[in-house]
Formats: sequence, C-alpha cells, structure tokens
Amino acid sequence: MYSSDDSETDEVHNADFNGNWIQKSIEGDYEGFLMDICVGSLARRAAKLIYVDHHITQDGDNMSVKVINPGSGEVEAHQEYTVGGNFTDTYTVLTGKVAEVTTEWERGKIKETHTCPRFTYTLVRELRDKDTMVLHLKSSKHIKCKHIYKRM
Repeated sequence: MYSSDDSETDEVHNADFNGNWIQKSIEGDYEGFLMDICVGSLARRAAKLIYVDHHITQDGDNMSVKVINPGSGEVEAHQEYTVGGNFTDTYTVLTGKVAEVTTEWERGKIKETHTCPRFTYTLVRELRDKDTMVLHLKSSKHIKCKHIYKRM
C-alpha cells in the first residue's frame, strides 16, 4: 500500500523501499527544521543546495541505506539496521552529533526517532507511489519539511 487511509478494515502492508532514489525537491520549512536541530548557518546554506541520492537494499525488516553524493559518487553515509530495533547514526555532516535512533513500522512507513543530547527529530520514510519516496522530517518543536525522491 502506498498511501495509508484511515479505514480499519484495510490491511496495511509494509512498504518495499528497494531501489536507487534521486532527490528532486524539498518542501516545507527546511531552514527552520535545520535551525531547530542545531545546524549552523553555513551548514544550513550548504544543505539547501546539495541534494543526495539514496541507494536502498531491503530484505523484510532489514535495511541498508547508502546516502550518495551524486556529484562525486562518494558514499556519505551507510546505515544498516533492522526496523523495530535501534542503531547509532554516525552521519554527522549537518549536526556534528552522533544520534541514537529507534525505528518502527508505522502504518506501512518506517519511522525513525533520532535523539542527540541537544535535540530530537523524527524521520518517516514513505512510498507515495511506486516511483516516489518521501522523507517527512519533524523537529521537537514540530517544524516540518519533506524531501521528495524519484526512483532512478
């Protein structure tokens, strides 16, 4: 199921995120979100200009997510985790902080809660349709933005 509805009779299936995804756009208050998670002004300006690809391999609950810089082809981050478990996110390019991350399935989407000493935020990975993935980001002050990806 791509988009969950509120019907209690419909069975919700966990999404299959396998594939290579290219970032196409950012919607919402990305600047405010970055400020709320303690990203400095120079890094915020850079973050708004740089889009990244996600190369995802998924086997049921087991996820491997590579964040790729499309300009250099360099792997900037590689997260491996099991949905329903925890992992340490060492991708510190924006915040400079290592985060402890809890994960869970939520109505067919993957919800990650990232916790650092000075901030917490959530990331929800959703398939809008078979060729569109959306990363919904929300800070502890409820500042929201979305990163929109298309299947390569």
